[in-house]
Amino acid sequence: MKRILKPVTYILAAIYFLVDAVFMAVARPISRWTGRHLQLKRLRAWIRSLSPYCSLALFSVPVIILEPVKPVAAYLAATGQVLSGAATFIVGELLKLVLVERLFHLTRDKLMRIPAFAWTYGKYSEVKAWLQATDAWRAIRALSRAARDTLVRARARLVGGFSSLVTSRD
Repeated sequence: MKRILKPVTYILAAIYFLVDAVFMAVARPISRWTGRHLQLKRLRAWIRSLSPYCSLALFSVPVIILEPVKPVAAYLAATGQVLSGAATFIVGELLKLVLVERLFHLTRDKLMRIPAFAWTYGKYSEVKAWLQATDAWRAIRALSRAARDTLVRARARLVGGFSSLVTSRD
C-alpha cells in the first residue's frame, strides 16, 4: 500500500505546485503593481512592526480564509456550475496568492527568524527548484512564452490596425 500511495502523493504534490506556479505567474505582477500603486504607508508600517510570530499569524490569515475556496469551486463544478466553479477558483486563488505575496514581501526577514518557517521555506524552495529543473516544466515555460509572444504580436497588429484606421479617416 505504501508503494502505491507514495508515487500518488508525489504526483498530487507536483500538480498542486504546478497550479500554484501558474497562478503565481499571474499573481506576482498584480502583487507588484499593488505594491507600487497602493501607498498604504500606515498599514505597511504596522505590518513591519509586528513580531515574527505575529507576522506568521498575519501571513496565515489569507491562506486560512481563502484555501477553502478550492473545495467550494470543486463542488460548484461537480454540481454542473462549471463556469461559477472556475470563476470562484480563479478569483479565490489569485486573491490568496496576491495577499500572501505582498505579506511575504513585507515580513520575509521576520518570518525567516522562526526556525520551523525557515526550514519549511527551504524545503519548499528545494521542491520548486526541482520542479523547475524538469523537462516538463521547461516545455510548459517554452509554450507559455510562445503563447505570450503570439498574444503580444497580435495585440500590436490590432492596435496598429486601429491606429491606421483612425488616421486614414482624419
